Amino acid sequence: MSIEVPAGVRKVAESLDDVPAYVYDLAGLDRHAAGVRTALAGTEICYAVKANPDPEVLRALAPHVDGFEVSSGGEFAHVREVLPETALSFGGPGKTAAELALAPSAHRWHVESPAELRRMREPADVLLRVNLDVNVTGAALAMGGGATPFGMDPGGVAECLALLGPSPVRLRGLHAHLASGLAAPGLLTLAEAVLAYGRSLGLREFNLGGGMAVSYTRPEERFDWATYGAGLRALARPGETLRVEPGRAMTAYCGWYLTTVLDVKRVHGERFAVLSGGTHHLRTPVTKGHDQPFAVLPGSGEGEDGPVTLVGRLCTPKDVFARRVPAALAAGDVVAFAMAGAYAWNISHHDFLMHPKPAFHYLR
Repeated sequence: MSIEVPAGVRKVAESLDDVPAYVYDLAGLDRHAAGVRTALAGTEICYAVKANPDPEVLRALAPHVDGFEVSSGGEFAHVREVLPETALSFGGPGKTAAELALAPSAHRWHVESPAELRRMREPADVLLRVNLDVNVTGAALAMGGGATPFGMDPGGVAECLALLGPSPVRLRGLHAHLASGLAAPGLLTLAEAVLAYGRSLGLREFNLGGGMAVSYTRPEERFDWATYGAGLRALARPGETLRVEPGRAMTAYCGWYLTTVLDVKRVHGERFAVLSGGTHHLRTPVTKGHDQPFAVLPGSGEGEDGPVTLVGRLCTPKDVFARRVPAALAAGDVVAFAMAGAYAWNISHHDFLMHPKPAFHYLR
């Protein structure tokens, strides 16, 4: 595949030493988020902070979203510090007493179970998270459609509805996040099922979750925001609020991870390029089981061409970025891994072997 590396990323690479670096293209993120905002006109956007909580990324997104979705007290405090006035929705399958105390100050609180609702003692605006038994096909990850710990089946929702009389909370609507990695038609099918169920309960506010597909094998193929937005507008009825929670599909493309080649070697006939970084910085290819897309920025030498496996320098055979991919690599070259703007640095096991943390650069 051919990966185009922005000029600003190349400039950072020119001065890169053996300490890897993340580069976030905030100008590109701004353009992308503005396009998503236009495509989803009429639908509220709540960015899922778990995808990338970097403060500069959050600030770049703020003008284009209606709020942020957090899933822990730590994320709540972090976003409050970065963007004190922004609207926060709080979700997650398990909430501590300290986290439940935050409910009154959240814009929306996603209730995961009848037990959670019973524990709520202060007024709060809530959505009941539903786990519908619907057919989810083609998803990279399913959070609904069967026995998972997320949300409630209709029986749990009915139990919550019966508890609302004596409860101090205010029911605003329904929340559902049933799958990840779906194209627009698949997400619209799920949205239709969630809306039909919520309307049967007389509800008028719906958070349809995220799950927009991102392809690491074909990075040029982007989620069809225009089709999705048009479909949501066609599904919505007058007086209803529809909200979505994109994460990976918002920020994946703005991030780059730069690392130098330390060694190129052959072991039992197979060629390996050992990099100064590792999956302790960029865990995405390991967790998703793919080859991370990359470009090579050659140094002073010329590397041998042919199949090569790109690995980090951790003491585990799982420290792999890409297997048997065609590339000409030599010691001193810089490898620029694309699509490192979501579920990358923030989900990685940073302290394994205690290597240096990467530097962070921002293109504005």
